[in-house]
Amino acid sequence: MTKKKAHKPGSATIALNKRARHEYFIEEEFEAGLSLQGWEVKSLRAGKANISDSYILLREGEAYLFGSTFQPLSVASSHIVCDPTRSRKLLLKQRELDSLYGRVNREGYTVVALSMYWKNAWAKLKIGVARGKKEHDKRDDIKDREWKLDKARIMKNANR
Repeated sequence: MTKKKAHKPGSATIALNKRARHEYFIEEEFEAGLSLQGWEVKSLRAGKANISDSYILLREGEAYLFGSTFQPLSVASSHIVCDPTRSRKLLLKQRELDSLYGRVNREGYTVVALSMYWKNAWAKLKIGVARGKKEHDKRDDIKDREWKLDKARIMKNANR
């Protein structure tokens, strides 16, 4: 009997969208599968994905990842035309799609890609239903973050 490999925490992450949490209030998160071609999976395994400018389009009862870039590898198949910026279909349950449609159309939310990661052998995308931040909200977040750092520094030195 063979031992399973020890899984390193955080090593399953392919790409992060750090800007999304800075520019949006994330109300709800969903996990979606991706419909990918073979060369795209190879480039994901090599870590050549970028989802920083991507967002989710909802049309014809389906969700699509738009604006992401998967750089093709030089050793990828030569008989397939590789389009690095094509829109990729997201695999969601119908109930989740209905919830997304309702929030986007009625309440004016937007859907953004937060992170892409491996779950077993499947590439998954964490998407968030988000509401945009104003400039003063961003400043408040920065001020709170800096205060937490200062408070930790003060508490560390106060115990001496």
